[in-house]
Amino acid sequence: MSTIWKHAKGGDWRPCINKFSGGLPESNGYIYVEANGGLNQQRTSICNAVAVAGYLNATLVIPNFHFHSIWRDPSKFSDIYDEEFFVKTLENDVRIVDSVPGYLMERFDYNLTNVFNFRIKAWAPIQYYKDTVLPRLLEEKFIRISPFANRLSFDAPPEVQRLRCLANYEALRFSNPLLTMGETLVSRMKEKSAKHGGKYISVHLRFEEDMVAFSCCVYDGGSKEREDMIAARERGWKGKFTKPGRVLRPGANRVNGKCPLTPLEVGLMLRGMGFDNDTSIFLASGRIYDSERHMAPLLEMFPLLQTKEMLASPEELAPFKNYSSRMAAIDYTVCLHSEVFVTTQGGNFPHFLLGHRRYLFNGHSKTIRPDKRKLAVYFDNLKIGWKTFKRHMLSMRAHSDSKGIELKRPNDSIYSFPCPNCMCHTNKTEDSKTTSTA
Repeated sequence: MSTIWKHAKGGDWRPCINKFSGGLPESNGYIYVEANGGLNQQRTSICNAVAVAGYLNATLVIPNFHFHSIWRDPSKFSDIYDEEFFVKTLENDVRIVDSVPGYLMERFDYNLTNVFNFRIKAWAPIQYYKDTVLPRLLEEKFIRISPFANRLSFDAPPEVQRLRCLANYEALRFSNPLLTMGETLVSRMKEKSAKHGGKYISVHLRFEEDMVAFSCCVYDGGSKEREDMIAARERGWKGKFTKPGRVLRPGANRVNGKCPLTPLEVGLMLRGMGFDNDTSIFLASGRIYDSERHMAPLLEMFPLLQTKEMLASPEELAPFKNYSSRMAAIDYTVCLHSEVFVTTQGGNFPHFLLGHRRYLFNGHSKTIRPDKRKLAVYFDNLKIGWKTFKRHMLSMRAHSDSKGIELKRPNDSIYSFPCPNCMCHTNKTEDSKTTSTA
C-alpha cells in the first residue's frame, strides 16, 4: 500500500490554533441550543454554538441533543463527548455550564418553553447574531436557539473561525468508553494489517435500506427490491415520495451521480485503483440492504475486510449497540486513523473526517472521493475492458491524491478545510502564523 499513494502521509502544515490565557469579561447572558440530526450534524451545531457564544460574549449551556425519529438515539452530550475536557479546553475562550442558574430559571417558571426562542434562517451571517440576537440576549439574559443545525455561515471573521477550529479539532473528544473502544479497534486493524506495516484503508459505505430508498435509485429492478423501497420510503418519509406530481427518475439520478455505490461497485473501483486482495479494509456502515447478497462479491474481492462487529465481541459492543451515534463515533475513530479513507456518498460523516484527517496529518488527507457521474458511465458500459477501466480508476485515484491538500475557499466548510484558519504553513514566520489564526 505504501507504493500505491504518491504523496507521503502529511503535508507542510501544522495545527496552530491560538488559545486565550487571560480572563473573560462579564457574560452577556446564557445561550441554549438544540443540536438536531445525527452524530456529525450535532457536531456542527456544537462547534457553531461555541463560536456564536464566544462572539457574543455569552455563556453557553451544554447543547441538548434533539431526539430524532429516524436516528432514535437518546444519547446526551456526555454520552458522546468528554464533557469535562470540552469545558476545560475552552475555559479561557468561552464560558460553558451544564445548566442555567436557578434564579434565572425561576423567572421562566422553570420551563424552557417560556424562554424566548430564535428561529434563525440557515447559513445566517455572524452579523445577524450581533444585530438581532445580542440585543435580546442583553435584555432577557437567557435565550434559546432551536433548531440550530447549519444556522451559521461557513464564512466568518477570523475570531469566529478560530473558535470553530478550537471547538472541533481540540475541545471535542469522544467520551472515554467510546474512545477506548475505538482505539482498541484501531489496534486490532493494525494487527491484521501487519503485512502492510499496520496500514489499512477505511471505506464509508452508505448502502443501508433507508439510504437506498431515499435515493430513489433502482438496482436489481426486482419486485422484492421495489416493494422494500416503497415500504422504507413510507416508514421514513410518510407521503413525501407519493405526492401528486412527484415523479421518481432513477435513471437520471444515476447519470447525475446521486445513487449510492453498491458494495460490488466499491470493490471494483478499489481493485481498479490498485488495491489487491490482501489489502486490509475497515468498512464503516450501518446495516447493508440485503446484506448477504450485496456483500458477497466485496468480501470475495477483499477477504481481509473487517467491520466493528467483526473486530469486537458482542459483549464489547453491547453498551453501544442500540445507539446509532455511539456506533458512528466508533466507526469515526477507526476511519480517522486509517492510511486511506474512501467516501462513497458524501454527507456529514466524510465532511468532518476529511478535515480532521487533514488536521492530524499536517494538512494532507489521503481520501478517495470518486466521481460517481464518471463511475456510472464506466459501470454501465458493457463493452469496457478491464485494462481501460483500470486506467480510468488510476486517473480518478490520482485526482483524489492531488486534492489531499486544499485550502479553504469562500463558502467552503472549515470542518473539511482546516487550512489556513486552523493550521499554518511551516515555511511561514512566527509572526505570520500568529496573524493567520488571530
